[in-house]
Amino acid sequence: MFPVTKAALAAIAILLIAPAEAAEKKTVAITQIVEHPALDACRKGIEDELKARGVEAEFAYESAQGNPGTAAQIARKFAGDAPDVIVAISTPSAQAVVAAAKDIPVVFTAVTDPVGAKLIQNTDKPGGNVTGMTDLSPIDQHLALIRRITPNVKTLGVIYNPGEANSVTLVDLVKKHAGANQLTIVEAAAPRSNDVLAAARSLVGKVDAIYVPTDNTVVSALEGVIKTGTESKIPVYAGDTDSVPRGAIAALGFNYYDVGRQTGAIVARVLKGEKPGDIAVQGVEKTELAVNPKSAEAMGVTIPADVIAEAKTVVE
Repeated sequence: MFPVTKAALAAIAILLIAPAEAAEKKTVAITQIVEHPALDACRKGIEDELKARGVEAEFAYESAQGNPGTAAQIARKFAGDAPDVIVAISTPSAQAVVAAAKDIPVVFTAVTDPVGAKLIQNTDKPGGNVTGMTDLSPIDQHLALIRRITPNVKTLGVIYNPGEANSVTLVDLVKKHAGANQLTIVEAAAPRSNDVLAAARSLVGKVDAIYVPTDNTVVSALEGVIKTGTESKIPVYAGDTDSVPRGAIAALGFNYYDVGRQTGAIVARVLKGEKPGDIAVQGVEKTELAVNPKSAEAMGVTIPADVIAEAKTVVE
């Protein structure tokens, strides 16, 4: 019999432990409809939260580049890959994934109306293999903010993609709360990112201000709206705070990195064995006010000092 050295014992231990460690590593597939700062920040937050919780994960990521057909292809690919969980960022991507992945845990996020989008039937008890987060905007507060900064605004233009279920929900809410804020709403449709500039220009001479909801198509091409607002001296407001550094005057919304961190906590629960259908859909826990005085000046607006004082972020 040969003597067993300490080095040999250590090597044996490594060989025995390595498969167990490999088995612990999880696969997380992430898909989003398009790349823009808010959704990108959300994805980063998910990854950082899992790392912070000590979850060993291998990530796969695909963007549909704004194409619903591509979103469906990505969803089918991920379903075939059978990861431990699929994370769908945005309503179109979530719809595609839920349709394709029947037996794989799905966590959606940055989805305005998961019931209206037919992802689930009940937010408290989703059932099945799906749960996630809704980022339904506080539309009444958004309109109140617009009136507070620009009290003379009477006609508000809203640019949105009528093909996005979340955007239709938001526009319906804007119209619902418009009367209480003495606003008349003018809609401008932008089914594709390439349509956004033309939609913004169509509002010139018809509206006193423009509001961009958390519509992925419009936000991905926000620069066209900002250009139009600056050239025509029409103030542009947004539904997400990530649009403010890009030129929107103000937004009362969610920090999408924080949305990602909150989503990551849900993903971690699923990876530890909880059934998605038993996890209630969560709303975003906090809102932030962001303002851009320089953009406001370029659009002929002065943001009141008390509004600036309340802002979490002031873009210089």
